[in-house]
Amino acid sequence: MTTQLLPQIQSPADLHALSDEQLQQLTHEIRDELIRVLTTRPAHFASNLGVVELTVALHLAFDFSKDKDRLIWDTGHQIYPQKLITGRYEQFHTIRTKGGLMGFPHPGESEYDLFMTGHAGCSVSTASGLKAGDELMGRPDNHAVAVIGDGAFPSGIVFEALNNIGGMGQNTLVILNDNKMSICPRTGGVAKYFDQCRMTGLYQGGKRRINQILDHVPLIGETARASLEAMRDGLKAWIKDGMLFEELGFRYFGPVDGHDLPALRKILKDLKGQKGPILLHVLTNKGHGVPQAAEDPVTYHTPPVFAEVGPDRAIVSFKKGGARAYTDAVSVALHRAMQDDPTIAVMTAAMCQGNKLEKVREDFPDRFHDVGICESHAVAFAAGMAKSGANPVVDIYSTFLQRSFDQIFQEVCLQNLHVTFLMDRAGLTGPDGPTHHGVFDVPYMRLFPNMVSMAPGDEADVAPMVKFALQHTGPISVRYPKANLETMERAEPVAPIELGKAEVIEWGEDGCFVAFGTLLSNCVAAAKKLKAEGIHMGVVNARFVKPLDKDTILRAVDALPLVVTVEEGTVEGGFGSAVLEAANAAGLDTRNVVRRGIPDRFIEHGERNELLADIGLSADALADLVRTSRAAEVAR
Repeated sequence: MTTQLLPQIQSPADLHALSDEQLQQLTHEIRDELIRVLTTRPAHFASNLGVVELTVALHLAFDFSKDKDRLIWDTGHQIYPQKLITGRYEQFHTIRTKGGLMGFPHPGESEYDLFMTGHAGCSVSTASGLKAGDELMGRPDNHAVAVIGDGAFPSGIVFEALNNIGGMGQNTLVILNDNKMSICPRTGGVAKYFDQCRMTGLYQGGKRRINQILDHVPLIGETARASLEAMRDGLKAWIKDGMLFEELGFRYFGPVDGHDLPALRKILKDLKGQKGPILLHVLTNKGHGVPQAAEDPVTYHTPPVFAEVGPDRAIVSFKKGGARAYTDAVSVALHRAMQDDPTIAVMTAAMCQGNKLEKVREDFPDRFHDVGICESHAVAFAAGMAKSGANPVVDIYSTFLQRSFDQIFQEVCLQNLHVTFLMDRAGLTGPDGPTHHGVFDVPYMRLFPNMVSMAPGDEADVAPMVKFALQHTGPISVRYPKANLETMERAEPVAPIELGKAEVIEWGEDGCFVAFGTLLSNCVAAAKKLKAEGIHMGVVNARFVKPLDKDTILRAVDALPLVVTVEEGTVEGGFGSAVLEAANAAGLDTRNVVRRGIPDRFIEHGERNELLADIGLSADALADLVRTSRAAEVAR
């Protein structure tokens, strides 16, 4: 892999000095850099390989520098090529590391990244808003471009935006990046429609021939021209290519080859001068340029680290993976439950692989529903199933479940329906950063009447907790992190899961850690360090934030000199807040309660253990907190 051109590209303006041959070489170098990153750490791969030519073409056709044209990449995990040509090549090796480049757009890094994005569907709305804002602020000539994938396109907010743009007749370019994929293969009626749009060889050939006739007959009369154009449009209507968008007020162009850089440059240049809402349908291949990634874009969405890369970018082998994670344990428990209970059905939102649901999909296809990137629909759909007597499970990342907040309230909790929410990636997700950290679900789940909210302390809690949730009679949620499984040593057998009951691992006369979730292990480790120093701190595995085990936890608040609540969620409104509320209602003095969790700021990306240490949630930091608290008490 030789890199000659990329070091010379300090901004997209430098692209204009390159010949067609050099631009083609540049696309090869970009792909080589993507491979180079994957030899050191996991990163988004197939999606970035698929948009290399599109990225270069966009920056050649438009000027996306500060206060000029506007570009929004939907979801944002395909931002790597843009980072490489917007002055970040020298820092690219730091991507997804603490203090390095973010794996998503980040306005703090570059003027070319307008929004920090990581959730799908909002690009069309924000691009439209940028265009309206530019017009209001006296910049009417600025162009607004949104690039959105076919997997994200069915999100409800996309159609809200299209409807509004079409109604305004706004000068907005929406580029549909159609690679026949979400993270997993796309599903649904819109996907079938896009497939129909792909099958337009007849129309495209006819269109080109008619355009050639129009371009090369110099004295063609207006009547003849109108007839030929009508023939072209009639053929288009017969094929139904793009008619959905035409009916919404957009002029549809395409499909075009998203890996043909000269053709992309030409059509983008042509569309730049046109008025009104425009949708350009671009066909790309996830993983383009790397054989295995193109053949298996699901595995290569965020693949394991490459151990060896052969000629022609062939991936020879991966580095060995780590231990089993909480996601694995939850999926196994869910699969076992589905074997015993034929009423259980699972909903996921385009995250079958991420949630490790492949075996569920294969063994119970009639009870597995991938609704695409439509979390609100998933929850309302589950509510309908629950009302009919089924036992639905909504298995979605914590950060993505936020998108269905109103449906959790209105369709599930208000109706008191038995829907089980399995919230994966609850807590810090490491290199994915603030768009993906699942740190807000405790406050938004515990505030709803009828909702039960749980979190396993370790592996021993997982299967019993999933079983308990599935046998419950109302709304219930289980949160668990993106982390490897751990099992705590206990002096007594693991206590059974009972509604609103905590598990006392050990009681201590000097104080107590009360852990909600899998930071239980850090609390146990901290207590062990302190015990060696003669400080006897107990540890309680809270298990529930709602209903809270007031008998156990308030006894600690009332009797012990120090109670430290520990959670991998936001301190604001979280588990510690629930403890303070309960203690206040009981009339207890809470000056001995110290809360530890995610502080009131967005946490940047980095390895999970690095981030936990930074915010005082490592075992060492928790032990230091106890030492400092005791010293302060002595000083008083």
